[in-house]
Amino acid sequence: MVRGKTRASAHESRRIPPPCRPATVTATAENLPTPSSQTRAEDKVNQNSTADLKGMGLPNSSEDLSSEMEVDAFRRLFPLRYFERHLAESIRPDGRPLGKSRETSIFFGAVSTANGSALVKIGSTTMLTAIKMEVMTPSLESPDEGCLAVDFFMPPICSPIVRPGRPAEASPVVSKQLSDTISSSRMIDLKELSLVSGKAAWMTYLDIYCLDADGALFDAALLSAVAALSHLQIPAVAMNDDGKIVLVSDEDGQNQAQEPVNKEKRKLTLRSIPFSLTCILHKNYILADPTAEEESIVETHLTIVLDTSGQLISLYKPGGPVLAYTSAIQDCVALTRQRVKELKGLLDKENSAMEV
Repeated sequence: MVRGKTRASAHESRRIPPPCRPATVTATAENLPTPSSQTRAEDKVNQNSTADLKGMGLPNSSEDLSSEMEVDAFRRLFPLRYFERHLAESIRPDGRPLGKSRETSIFFGAVSTANGSALVKIGSTTMLTAIKMEVMTPSLESPDEGCLAVDFFMPPICSPIVRPGRPAEASPVVSKQLSDTISSSRMIDLKELSLVSGKAAWMTYLDIYCLDADGALFDAALLSAVAALSHLQIPAVAMNDDGKIVLVSDEDGQNQAQEPVNKEKRKLTLRSIPFSLTCILHKNYILADPTAEEESIVETHLTIVLDTSGQLISLYKPGGPVLAYTSAIQDCVALTRQRVKELKGLLDKENSAMEV
C-alpha cells in the first residue's frame, strides 16, 4: 500500500503542467483592437499620408501604380472591350484620332555597301531596304530589258511571333504584294536597265528587311522600297577588250575600257510612284495605319494603293467578318489620298536634302 502511494505521488510529480486556460487567451484578445477599429486606424494613416503627399505637392505613387496595373490587366484580359471603349470616344489607345497615321521618317544611305538603300519608320514599324545590281544576260523574250527581283524578309528579331528557323507566314505574301504593286504601277521602265541590247542588262535585287513589325507592314515596306529606288545610283560600266561589261571605279576612270556604256553614275527615273495605306474596319469605325495590337484585335483589313496622280493601283482585302461597302471603300480612298500627299512631300524633302 505504501509502495502504491509512493508510485502515485511520483507519477503526479512527473505530470506535465496543464496548458494555458482559454480564459487567459480571451483576456489577452480583449486587449487587442477589433478588426474594424484596426482598419479605421490604417485608413486614417493612409489618409494622413496622402494628405502629406498632396501638401508636399507629390503624387500618390502607390495609387497611380495600382491604377496603371488595373488598366494593363483589363487591357490584356479584355482587349476588345478595352479597344471599343476608346472607339466610343473617337480616340485610339495610343492617343491618335481614328483617321490619323503614325509619325513617319525616311533615312537614305543606311547601307553604305549597297547601290541604294533606305531606312523607314512608321511609328515603331521599321523597314530597311538595300539594292544591289549585277550585270546579266537578258532573256530572249526581252533583250532590251533588265530585271527586278523583290524579296521581303522577317527575321526573328522583328516580332515575338516569328520563330527562329521558321519563315514568317507574312513574308511570301508581302513579297508578292510588293512585286505586283511595283510592276502594275509601272514605276520603273525596265528598258532603262538595259546596257547592250541582247548582251547585257542590269539584274536589280531589292531586299527589304523588317526590323520591327508593329503593324501596317506592307505600307512601310512599300515606302522603304520606293525610297531606296529613289536613292539608287546605277554604277558606271564599260566594255573591256574581251567584250565584257565591267564596272568602272572612280579611280580607274576608263583607262582599261575601250567603249564606255555608262560614263558616270546616274539616277533611276521613277515615273508614277505608288504609296499605300492600310485601314482596319470594325463595325462603323475606320482606323488608318493600325498597330500590331489593333491588327490582332480587328480581323478586317483593307489596303489601298494609289500613285502620285491619284490613280488606283490596287485594293487588297484579305477576308475578315466586316463587309467593305462602297461607302467604306470611298472613305478609305479619301484617307489614302491624304496619306499620299504626306508621303510624297516627305520623300521630296529628303531627296532635296540629299542633293544639297
